[in-house]
Amino acid sequence: MVADIGDINVNLYDLKDTCRRIRKGYRKIVATGCIPLTMDPLQGLCCTSLYGPVGLIHVDAHADTSDVVLGEKIGHGTPFRRCVEEGLLDCKRVVQIGLRGTGYSPDSYEWSRAQGFRVVQVEECWFKSLAPLMAEVRAQMGSRPVYLSFDIDALDPGFAPGTGTPEIAGLTPIQGVEIVRGCRGLNLVGCDLVEVSPPYDTTG
Repeated sequence: MVADIGDINVNLYDLKDTCRRIRKGYRKIVATGCIPLTMDPLQGLCCTSLYGPVGLIHVDAHADTSDVVLGEKIGHGTPFRRCVEEGLLDCKRVVQIGLRGTGYSPDSYEWSRAQGFRVVQVEECWFKSLAPLMAEVRAQMGSRPVYLSFDIDALDPGFAPGTGTPEIAGLTPIQGVEIVRGCRGLNLVGCDLVEVSPPYDTTG
C-alpha cells in the first residue's frame, strides 16, 4: 500500500528547528512500520537515527560532504558529513554514484574515500549498463538497513533540466532506472528524491 500522508510543518525561518520538527514527525511515522519516500533529504536522513548506522546509496552529481557552505554547517551541500559526525552512517556500506559536479571545497571526493565510502564518479558509468554495479552494491549492503537518496541532478540535464544545480555529462534515464531496480531486495528503510525544481524545466 502507498499513501500520501502530507507534509511535516516546517519552520521557514529556522533550519535547525525544522530539523527538530522533522525528526519528531518521522519518529511517529516510522514507528507505525511505514517505509518513507520523501521529497526532502532532511526528513529522510533524520529517520536513519531510528535504525542505528545505516548503509547509504547516494545518487548525485555532488558529494554533499562539505563541512561549511556560506558559513552554515547545515545545508544541501553538507548532509552526509553531518551524518558521519552523528554516527548515522555505516561508512563501509556507503556508495556515491554519478559524482561529477563542483563543490564548496576541493576535497569532497577524497573526504568521502577517507571515510570508507565507495565513490563511483560519472566517468565510470559512461557507455555502460549499471546492472553489474548494482549487483556489487547489493552485495556491499547485505541484509542490514539501507537508505536511498536520489538527487535528480545525477541525471544529465538534457533529460532532467528541472533542478537548480545542473551538471553536464550525467547519467541517462535508463541508468537511473537500473539503479532503482537494482535496489530490489535490499532492506530499504527510507528513500528520497531531491533537488527537483519544476520552474527550471521550461519544456515540462
